[in-house]
Amino acid sequence: MNNIELKQVNTGGCCAPAAKTNVDVTTSSNKELPIAIIGAGPVGLAAAAHLANIGERFILLESGDSVGSNILNWGHVRLFSPWQYNIDKIAKKTLEKHDWNTPDLDQLPFGSELVNEYLKPLANLPEIHPFLSLNTRVVSISKKGLDKMKTANRENSSFVIYIEQNGMSKRIEARAIIDATGTWSQPNPINADSIWTKEERELNQHIYYGIPDIKGKHKERYKNKRVAVVGGGHSAINTILELSQLDDEVEITWIMRKKNVEDAYGGEDKDALEARGELGSRIHQLVDASHVKVYTPFLIHQLTKTNDGIGITGESEGSEVTISPVDEIIANTGSRPDFSFIREIRLSIDTATESVEELAPLIDPNLHSCGTVRPHGEEILRQPEKDFYIVGMKSYGRAPTFLMATGYEQVRSIVAHLSGDFESAKKVELDLPETGVCSINLTSQYSTQSCCGMEASKC
Repeated sequence: MNNIELKQVNTGGCCAPAAKTNVDVTTSSNKELPIAIIGAGPVGLAAAAHLANIGERFILLESGDSVGSNILNWGHVRLFSPWQYNIDKIAKKTLEKHDWNTPDLDQLPFGSELVNEYLKPLANLPEIHPFLSLNTRVVSISKKGLDKMKTANRENSSFVIYIEQNGMSKRIEARAIIDATGTWSQPNPINADSIWTKEERELNQHIYYGIPDIKGKHKERYKNKRVAVVGGGHSAINTILELSQLDDEVEITWIMRKKNVEDAYGGEDKDALEARGELGSRIHQLVDASHVKVYTPFLIHQLTKTNDGIGITGESEGSEVTISPVDEIIANTGSRPDFSFIREIRLSIDTATESVEELAPLIDPNLHSCGTVRPHGEEILRQPEKDFYIVGMKSYGRAPTFLMATGYEQVRSIVAHLSGDFESAKKVELDLPETGVCSINLTSQYSTQSCCGMEASKC
């Protein structure tokens, strides 16, 4: 009998670590195989909680050395959604059975608090911990004995997951896959054509992709420096606001592709998520006070290393423009999904957003910019490959409007479907705040229709 040993690593939290678990991958029926969850972030752990709640077998594979490892990269950042939208209902119910102290649901957690006060205690529950494997990188997923071209008996074949763990390659079988790997580790380049150039790669020691800890461990990196922040979303705004608070003088340049800087401010006081609206108001004030030099619309074409720093050349309003050299660049240009390890799986992916194809019309920023997305579940997320699902941020591809609560509803519906509760799978059980920040609301006071397909006043 071929056994795969999934080594357990204590993540800290409310429960004692379980012993090492041997997962038997040789079975006579696919139904006896576990459901594999790839990625132990908020959505992956929620899927585990839902499966545990109904007694379904599962394994949870995480490439990092901690659950929520990607979140810890921006642990110093406060979320703009309160705890009530960041905790899965079944996970909460399971935690409370083990005397978990529920945080104040109206408070806004930092990323590190989300991991330490919620994800780690959840991962250490006896219902989940024995089936969690950290430091386990999924290399590839396929169908047992079949390549992507083969159709005969495909739906009855199990999934095969190749992993790297402790320097060794191993093979695991599963009856279904829930891919919750996110997009954080796949940043977009700053090049306006979305192409990785040789020069950008060679300057990576001076480019930070993500949100640096400007008040903490990265403070010295940006003191007395000329810093360019690239991107027009909330991450870029958060980065600029923190740079502006450094005691030492920092020269801030803000580069984005938006037609007007006002487009970056969002709904401000119209946003139902107060903290998100406040970000827009604060950056609005900072720009108006001339503390930030703004280049928009600006399309970056080339980076060059000069004796005086990094030169940034691009196009603005049809003319070539070179921005004065900077010392550091912070790239808040979004991220994209990694499909490299699922190339042998039959997928239906939107060609523009790289999201799940059926989901694309609801989230495509070319069509609307609402943070409000119509609730959706298993049926919309269904792939041509039976019982394979992409969930969470990865299901949104390159679209920027994902909220954790959306992912929790996704896995609730999927788990119900996989367990045979088709009626529950079709129900909608998602309660999210309306954002009130559709782009059409902000650009035309005469519009009665919003980008959400509702009256603008209700969007």
